[in-house]
Amino acid sequence: MSSLLEQLPSSTTLLSMYASFSAMAMLIRTILNEMVPKRIQNYISTKFLDLASSCLSSDFTFIIEERWQAVLNETFRAVEAYLPTRIGPFTDSLLIGSNEPLNPSAPPKQRIPVDCKIVDEFHGMRLEWTLRNSVDSNKYFPREKRYFRLNCKKGDRDRVMQCYFPHIATTARWILNQRETLNIYTYDRESSVWEPTVFKHPATFETLAMEPEVKQFIKDDLDSFVERKDFFEGVGRAWKRGYLFYGPPGTGKSSLVAAIANYLRYNIYDLQLQTARSDADLRHILTSTTNRSILLIEDIDCGTKVSHDRAKDQEDNDEQQNSNRLSSTDPGVTLSGLLNFLDGLWSSCGHERIIIFTTNHKDKLDPALLRPGRMDVHIHMGYCTPTAFRKLSATYLGIKHHPSFLTIDNLLQNITLTPAEVAQQLMKTDDPEAVLQSFIHFLEMKRNLRDDI
Repeated sequence: MSSLLEQLPSSTTLLSMYASFSAMAMLIRTILNEMVPKRIQNYISTKFLDLASSCLSSDFTFIIEERWQAVLNETFRAVEAYLPTRIGPFTDSLLIGSNEPLNPSAPPKQRIPVDCKIVDEFHGMRLEWTLRNSVDSNKYFPREKRYFRLNCKKGDRDRVMQCYFPHIATTARWILNQRETLNIYTYDRESSVWEPTVFKHPATFETLAMEPEVKQFIKDDLDSFVERKDFFEGVGRAWKRGYLFYGPPGTGKSSLVAAIANYLRYNIYDLQLQTARSDADLRHILTSTTNRSILLIEDIDCGTKVSHDRAKDQEDNDEQQNSNRLSSTDPGVTLSGLLNFLDGLWSSCGHERIIIFTTNHKDKLDPALLRPGRMDVHIHMGYCTPTAFRKLSATYLGIKHHPSFLTIDNLLQNITLTPAEVAQQLMKTDDPEAVLQSFIHFLEMKRNLRDDI
């Protein structure tokens, strides 16, 4: 033992060695600071720390960003729907709110706020989720970027990919199919984001004042579309369906859109073409919509000439330039840009989408918009018929049969009246008998005015 102690270096020797090493380290540091640029030093230190962290840490992190290759990330959407069901004792914060103005005592809904940690257990794995956000560096159109971080053990990485993410996707699809409320989105041009509002329109196919065979045709067409994913893939077509609702104002075009949304349980994206600065901006706007949704462009013939018949526009004004532009300050959307998303290469960026256009003047639309593949189904929304009146009477008055119906039927045959006008007359009082007599008087006045003209 004594011989071993004698072989150890003395404290003086150790101090001398430490001093030499420190001097050498300071010399090397001085040389690096003088010869190596600061940016390269930071890069080397960052890589060294990353390497050390990866070697020493037993954790693995998945990053799920909101957008993936220019479109919305469906995995992000699935996680967003799934995580509120996993709120538990380890959750450190919650975002709560209510969208029930008629039921203030209803419990608030729960959402996941930024930087909130959610802990999930799946097949013996402990999985920690965090929602983060950042703002990109685009100085012209800065956009908020949201993403989820999932931390797990390195040894669980493969099981997370093969079992956990498919479980999330399946659960999220069931949740979205069972959702109690729908959203209607409008595009905020300044923030470059879709802003949601709770959509609770009461219209259904049962309440629509339409011919029964037309309603059944639309429902059958929607059912066929939803169930034929394999067919669309087999024939090489994008899984989407285009509808055109046309007719005079007040004939129920917007109510039909609401009925379709309630029937399919699809959210609505209400787009005003004037909000798009260019074709590129339009692509970003449209690819920001989710799958299993309705893209609605109302009154496409109004406010912009992007959809107008180019031949007629040229006949009306041979000197007009760029007639399919939205404004003089922005490049605007072109007809070709809109068509490319409807039926071009960009139409494949998304699945299970309903695209609905409404117009009061179908004859003003460019023929290129009307062909199958862009607007597959054309539905004419006409004036009120006797059948439609009976439906309105049952809905508003609770009356399916009445002796005055025959008189009303005869008057409606010779008068053009929209369902909205009829509904307005049926809402005057709570007395059905008085309402029907007042309505007959109203129809007779309309007939007399027509005859006088």
